Amino acid sequence: MALCANRVMVQKTHLRSLWPALAALALSFIFVGLRLSNAGWDALALVELPRESEGVTAAPKGYDGQFAYYIAIDPAPREVAPKLDAPAYRYQRILYPLLARVLALADTDAIPWTMLLVNIFAHFLGTWAVAETLIGYGVWPGYALGYGLWIGLVVGVGTDLTEPCAYALSAAGWLACQRERNIAGPALLGLGLFAKETGIFFWAAMLAAGVLTSASRKRLAVLGIGGLAFAIWQVWLWSAFGQPGIGSGGALATPFEWFPFVGLWRIAAVSIPVFLLYLVIFGPSILFPTVWGIIVSLRAALAGLRDPEVWGLLLNAAIIPFLPFSTFREPLGIVRVASGLVLATVLFAARYGLKRPLNYSLFWSGMLVILLNG
Repeated sequence: MALCANRVMVQKTHLRSLWPALAALALSFIFVGLRLSNAGWDALALVELPRESEGVTAAPKGYDGQFAYYIAIDPAPREVAPKLDAPAYRYQRILYPLLARVLALADTDAIPWTMLLVNIFAHFLGTWAVAETLIGYGVWPGYALGYGLWIGLVVGVGTDLTEPCAYALSAAGWLACQRERNIAGPALLGLGLFAKETGIFFWAAMLAAGVLTSASRKRLAVLGIGGLAFAIWQVWLWSAFGQPGIGSGGALATPFEWFPFVGLWRIAAVSIPVFLLYLVIFGPSILFPTVWGIIVSLRAALAGLRDPEVWGLLLNAAIIPFLPFSTFREPLGIVRVASGLVLATVLFAARYGLKRPLNYSLFWSGMLVILLNG
């Protein structure tokens, strides 16, 4: 596969980048509208708080939207910690609930709506940023739908999760860096770390490329400040909650695996039919793109390419084989984690003009059928 590294970014905004973002926005409204209509137009219902049945609380342990809501209502560590299954792990994703709280002016009744609005706008922004990046590479902006219609992001919009905000910041930061906005770009990538820790793969990719290609000192300095701030944040979390935030998950989480795809194989030990169903659904949509991403990014690196897209794809693909069983066993859990792979794949394929992966990325929208089961 030939890789062309001489594509040039165009530094202007195009109206053509709006239609993929509007398509993603329309889908978000449809999904959110259906959920709200089924919940009596109560935005708080999207959070899916624990329910009481005959005096007994039935809490869906580990549900991220629920914990983001608790933090937004009262971010004081001592007050919110008892409500979090893994306080440091949940609290490290402070940006999304904090934005919702600020926009609501700390009004508890308004917070469920501002959580929803933040994610709707974030997903629109992220899709627009991807489309703009593609246009800059001379690629059809419609391929941004691979990102905008990805189930792991769409479901996050309608269930108050952190992925839409986190990956929108990564996409916007990526676009700004490619346009040589050496303060805004790295700053956005740094902010993404505080929305969800998986944003570190895009931050690290930009940093690695910057070091290897002798990028502007300003860019490296701002990236360094963002990384240092996140490290200090982890130290503070450790002091406040007794452990750092980085981990494999909340309640009922299992550790990261030492060998590739063992977390997936463990499903077979529980149920062979379920394991085979997983292979049918996630084989072509996640597993194959993961292996492909590792191979092509390694080949690109060995060929001497040092662009951030190379490291972005490598890092986002390489983490998936080692994900814990607790992530693989939840269909929406694995598609949420794969959001980084989706974004990295689209950016990599666009950077090097790889039309086949870009064409295939449009089929990712077929994963939306999973929502019909929810």
